[in-house]
Amino acid sequence: MAGQPPPWAYTAVLLCALSLGGAIEIPMDPSIQNELSQPPTITKQSVKDHIVDPRDNILIECEAKGNPAPSFHWTRNSKFFNIAKDPRVSMRRRSGTLVIDFRSGGRPEEYEGEYQCFARNKFGTALSNRIRLQVSKSPLWPKENLDPVVVQEGAPLTLQCNPPPGLPSPVIFWMSSSMEPITQDKRVSQGHNGDLYFSNVMLQDMQTDYSCNARFHFTHTIQQKNPFTLKVLTNHPYNDSSLRNHPDMYSARGVAERTPSFMYPQGTASSQMVLRGMDLLLECIASGVPTPDIAWYKKGGDLPSDKAKFENFNKALRITNVSEEDSGEYFCLASNKMGSIRHTISVRVKAAPYWLDEPKNLILAPGEDGRLVCRANGNPKPTVQWMVNGEPLQSAPPNPNREVAGDTIIFRDTQISSRAVYQCNTSNEHGYLLANAFVSVLDVPPRMLSPRNQLIRVILYNRTRLDCPFFGSPIPTLRWFKNGQGSNLDGGNYHVYENGSLEIKMIRKEDQGIYTCVATNILGKAENQVRLEVKDPTRIYRMPEDQVAKRGTTVQLECRVKHDPSLKLAVSWLKDDEPLYISNRMKKEEDSLTIFGVAERDQGSYTCVASTELDQDLAKAYLTVLADQATPTNRLAALPKGRPDRPRDLELTDLAERSVRLTWIPGDDNNSPITDYVVQFEEDQFQPGVWHDHSKFPGSVNSAVLRLSPYVNYQFRVIAINEVGSSHPSLPSERYRTSGAPPESNPSDVKGEGTRKNNMEITWTPMNATSAFGPNLRYIVKWRRRETRETWNNVTVWGSRYVVGQTPVYVPYEIRVQAENDFGKGPEPDTVIGYSGEDLPSAPRRFRVRQPNLETINLEWDHPEHPNGILIGYTLKYVAFNGTKVGKQIVENFSPNQTKFTVQRADPVSRYRFSLSARTQVGSGEAVTEESPAPPNEATPTAAPPTSPPTTVGVPGTVSSTDATATAAATEATTVPTVPPVAPTTTATTEATATTASTATTTTTESPATTSRTEIQESAPDEQSIWNVTVLPNSKWANISWKHNFGPGTDFVVEYTDSNHTKKTVPVKAQAQPVQLTDLYPGMTYTLRVYSRDHEGISSAVITFMTSAAYTNNQADIATQGWFIGLMCAIALLVLILLIVCFIKRSRGGKYPVREKKDVPLGPEDPKEEDGSFDYSDEDNKPLQGSQTSLDGTIKQQESDDSLVDYGEGGEGQFNEDGSFIGQYTVKKDKEETEGNESSEATSPVNAIYSLA
Repeated sequence: MAGQPPPWAYTAVLLCALSLGGAIEIPMDPSIQNELSQPPTITKQSVKDHIVDPRDNILIECEAKGNPAPSFHWTRNSKFFNIAKDPRVSMRRRSGTLVIDFRSGGRPEEYEGEYQCFARNKFGTALSNRIRLQVSKSPLWPKENLDPVVVQEGAPLTLQCNPPPGLPSPVIFWMSSSMEPITQDKRVSQGHNGDLYFSNVMLQDMQTDYSCNARFHFTHTIQQKNPFTLKVLTNHPYNDSSLRNHPDMYSARGVAERTPSFMYPQGTASSQMVLRGMDLLLECIASGVPTPDIAWYKKGGDLPSDKAKFENFNKALRITNVSEEDSGEYFCLASNKMGSIRHTISVRVKAAPYWLDEPKNLILAPGEDGRLVCRANGNPKPTVQWMVNGEPLQSAPPNPNREVAGDTIIFRDTQISSRAVYQCNTSNEHGYLLANAFVSVLDVPPRMLSPRNQLIRVILYNRTRLDCPFFGSPIPTLRWFKNGQGSNLDGGNYHVYENGSLEIKMIRKEDQGIYTCVATNILGKAENQVRLEVKDPTRIYRMPEDQVAKRGTTVQLECRVKHDPSLKLAVSWLKDDEPLYISNRMKKEEDSLTIFGVAERDQGSYTCVASTELDQDLAKAYLTVLADQATPTNRLAALPKGRPDRPRDLELTDLAERSVRLTWIPGDDNNSPITDYVVQFEEDQFQPGVWHDHSKFPGSVNSAVLRLSPYVNYQFRVIAINEVGSSHPSLPSERYRTSGAPPESNPSDVKGEGTRKNNMEITWTPMNATSAFGPNLRYIVKWRRRETRETWNNVTVWGSRYVVGQTPVYVPYEIRVQAENDFGKGPEPDTVIGYSGEDLPSAPRRFRVRQPNLETINLEWDHPEHPNGILIGYTLKYVAFNGTKVGKQIVENFSPNQTKFTVQRADPVSRYRFSLSARTQVGSGEAVTEESPAPPNEATPTAAPPTSPPTTVGVPGTVSSTDATATAAATEATTVPTVPPVAPTTTATTEATATTASTATTTTTESPATTSRTEIQESAPDEQSIWNVTVLPNSKWANISWKHNFGPGTDFVVEYTDSNHTKKTVPVKAQAQPVQLTDLYPGMTYTLRVYSRDHEGISSAVITFMTSAAYTNNQADIATQGWFIGLMCAIALLVLILLIVCFIKRSRGGKYPVREKKDVPLGPEDPKEEDGSFDYSDEDNKPLQGSQTSLDGTIKQQESDDSLVDYGEGGEGQFNEDGSFIGQYTVKKDKEETEGNESSEATSPVNAIYSLA
């Protein structure tokens, strides 16, 4: 092993390494420092915001180095600051530090301003930051008289501090006037602004006063505000201390409980701006009874657990070292048992400029090229300004070798005259950064920086490095030679690093000799020599063994060592891993340790340590001392068989690039033959200290050739196995590093999966040490869209994952991951298909609801057009409803392959509303909603009464069809006695034909011939189409509506044909639905279709409907019912009796007091109104008030006054939905009777009935 290099060697090596990058510091070697010229460099300066104590002298620091030593001057407020004119101001010797002395008087405030230091020598000028000098201020608190604060118990209270504005801001704390601190808890606490907040005031708060205190940093003074005193109004004047811990303290004191409200900040939302790298402090203080608890959340994510902490009893959230990821919306939730409120705080993270690539000093040789890069980021984006020697670059003399490209200055073919100091100033509204970087052009011949003719001694088979630090400009090239001859040493067992160091991977005897390093550039060359000596390793070949000894006997522990004779050997012993004290009972010899008169205290582990100045070896044994004299001296006598002793003396021979021979000496088998040997290895690069199984050999073998992988620093050990068990591992062998090679395999388990909808994470299983085959193992990751076959994107990664951003949702990618090390690339990798992140799927297509009968509903759907990922299933939510009544929602989950489902209806009357959505691993997507058709007994509103249940025609692709039998049964169940029908029942036939269906379905429903509804319900097709044409006909008109997926502004044409094959068309403007067809004939059948005016080929299905007859009766024929005939006879008999009574009274004449029983009110012009009497006259033959006319506005005349048709509305009776009779009797004039009776008081029988009612 090489000796420890001197400290200067590390510095020199670092400088050499930096020099290769083109931007270095001059080496610290004094001889070089004194010889080489160097522009100024600022080494120390005061902070940008420099606040000073007014009681001390002012010190503004500015230190710089350079060769020759720089001179200094200052500006104040951007103007030259003449130090010589001010006796109080001086500058330190060999420094630019300003000292302003006030011992002779003066006010520090007069020197406030912005200062900047300039360090200059003949090669350039360096600038300090702009230092803003401010004098600390601690103003007095304004005097004020504070009246007692009167507050109701349980009410919130804020005691404002309003400290005087100090510089820097003072530290605020609250105490009583007796200097006792105010106890704070979640009810009473101090806000960040210094105010004291009471979430609710209790009577006990009146026991002290409250004073705000401000502590000023520089003056170390505390100022106290006049104290506040509280007067608490309470319903419970006694401050019973036992109530403080009462579980319901507020109710016990008669304090009304209140929901929380925010004391700070006000309102429900606010915003806050914070700079990157600073601490974000969010605060929420709430009032309420009981005292609210505060909880914090971030919308759309979790709080950063590594940076977030809660303060002030959870009322404040502090996030340290804020970054752009911490922007967003935070909200605090204040809650007690009465309720909760929340306040949202929108946080915006801005950033003062921060470095991405700070410019570095540039040392070049004449004629070389170089560049200065100044990259910074911030929010807003900072601007970059270049200066040279303190002046704007635009006003500097032109330099043809210099080119400015934004944040980069490029130098080409530099010369000695190009030396200068450049400043990069990047700034935005939140701050600035200023950096100096000089350009120095040197021509220096190579120089060696280490002592000459060093001696390096190293142990055989170890690894070593020979250093040769150097300096020169242009940067010299370095080569190594052995024994002054041969070619340059590089490759194989040798490796030359960029800084010039030579590494020998495994030292062999033939590597001993003199090594020469030669540094060369165009100005000359320099060389140095290193002598390498190879020494044999130190090995313990006879190790101490575990022993069991009786007390009082003598024990000898052997430790025989083999070492290099040129090295001094030292053998020492440890007991229980601590240095062994050699007492007079012990004798330490060169190869053994003897213990006389063994005692129980001698029991333990003994370690022999053999060491030289280069290496060491050790061996351990355990001594057991027995107190019982009868116990056999051989501790193994009681155990005839035991685990074998560990193998020893491991040796490596036959060293090759991919193999080595390992030989070992077997340990004692302890009366059980050794069956196997397990060889393990450990490497020190990927998993140092971890042992892995390498191979297994029979127990009869003690030497084996091991196959090795390239570029692994192996160390081996051997474990013996017999039928009892395994031995302890042997001591490890010396290390052996194989030479490197390109990888022969690539990482396994390559995957591409999205973690978000717009990314894809590529992962793989990293390769281990035995498959790396070389240093700096890395992975070349390539990817491209599978379908586009675009060019490959690639990136080099040292880890085991890479995230591709800004990807489309769930698209396939071709992925390749190839291993690479410093020796080359691995084989061409296999292509793996990965997918970017998933998103919510679109809605399922063509959601169809079919109702084949009243017991079941069939649902069908197609897969979503855009799955946006792997479909994991469907979610169906449906609920039954009947009018305003809604049942319990039911949720069904289906597999991704299921596209059908049947619902068993529990209630044939109710309808169902279905909502179907698809699911990916991200969640459920957009839902499509449909409703089941109206059942046969659910009324559909029409344009004019009377109405009938809608008839829905089912065709392939439609929703349902109406069962005529079920409809008739439902109608019959709600029928009540009524008048026998005058006109015969008309049969309405509804027919629909779908153009897209292979067959047509016709449903005929026998029902009263009134307004019917005809529609075809279809799912929306993918292409442009017209569907769900609905017809609501009456006797002379019909309302038409439909659905379509044309764009806005599309015009349509309604074409209909009657039974006489007369065709008519009605043009329809866009969005003009529903369309009313007029001048239809009652009781006629029509066919109808709707098509686009611009695309006549795109048409709806042809639908057939029938108008109702001019006069219809929607009730069942009950004229033949026995109960109806009996009822009519009773009515006729009653009418006859009334007529007889009427004529008898009329023959007597007079007035009848009938107002109280008269249903129709008298007009105000009635002359009989006052006396309550009523005269029969011709006016009584007018229709009663409130009577209704027929549909055409006339009162129809019938031949018989007995017929209830004369009293029906328009000659037509009707029943409401529950079957009750709702027709009204209408009084008619009886002209014949009026003409045959000369009396003016003659009246109709009906009027007589009304008068007696």
